[in-house]
Amino acid sequence: MTLTRLGRILLITAAAIITVTARALCISPVKPPETLTYKVMFKWGLIHKNAGSATLRLQSAPHGELKAVLTASSAPWADRIYKLRDTLVSYIDPATMQPRLYERIAHEDGKYSHDIVTFERRGNTVSGHAIKQRRKKPGQPMSVRETDLLSTGTTVDMVSAFYYLRSLDFNTITPGSETEVWIFSGSKKERLRFKYIGKEQLKINDSLRPSYHVSFTFTTDGSKKSSDDIDTWLSEEKPHVPLKLQGSLPVGKIQCFLEQSGD
Repeated sequence: MTLTRLGRILLITAAAIITVTARALCISPVKPPETLTYKVMFKWGLIHKNAGSATLRLQSAPHGELKAVLTASSAPWADRIYKLRDTLVSYIDPATMQPRLYERIAHEDGKYSHDIVTFERRGNTVSGHAIKQRRKKPGQPMSVRETDLLSTGTTVDMVSAFYYLRSLDFNTITPGSETEVWIFSGSKKERLRFKYIGKEQLKINDSLRPSYHVSFTFTTDGSKKSSDDIDTWLSEEKPHVPLKLQGSLPVGKIQCFLEQSGD
């Protein structure tokens, strides 16, 4: 896991529990406007350094949709190693909290990428059409590739999952439960398998917060692991805001902490 995972850690976590149980009902979707800000820390032994930041914003959009936007950036010292400026956007149907369109614009280590995925649902089948644009260096020509994606069951993007998750009734979820969900991101389909650990008291900002603890992994091609395991803690009180997220690096850990929430 590298700094390219800053936004990914925040959003993959959300998808981990969107289908935790058939008894989990959508009872109170998150209402716009809302802004959540996270600080991203690098921890290795006694070293605990700010590695970047991420912000999630939810607002109303035309035609009755919701527009959710994630922006993520590396800290100035980290820019010298791997500069990251990412924006992810999802247009969501508020009645189902399912995405219609997903877009990612990324500036990472001098490279530019732009992904667009459109979703179409017919019964339990979900199809996606992905357009993936890449430019390795400034001034070089842009490469374009189109891919069709297909899945059965709950399928989300990296942003809409965050909001779908938070409308669930966690009182119906049994600790130790495991399940899977599909995610379309760029031209790739990933299978996410997670385990709901249970309720915990999380120490954050010198206070204890009741929280739900979830750990998970995700794979491509059926069984090939596509990321390190990630743990997250969400507030027990509604609307279940993610308080802390943690993932391993080859050396040390990346930890994300909720810094501010509001309209």
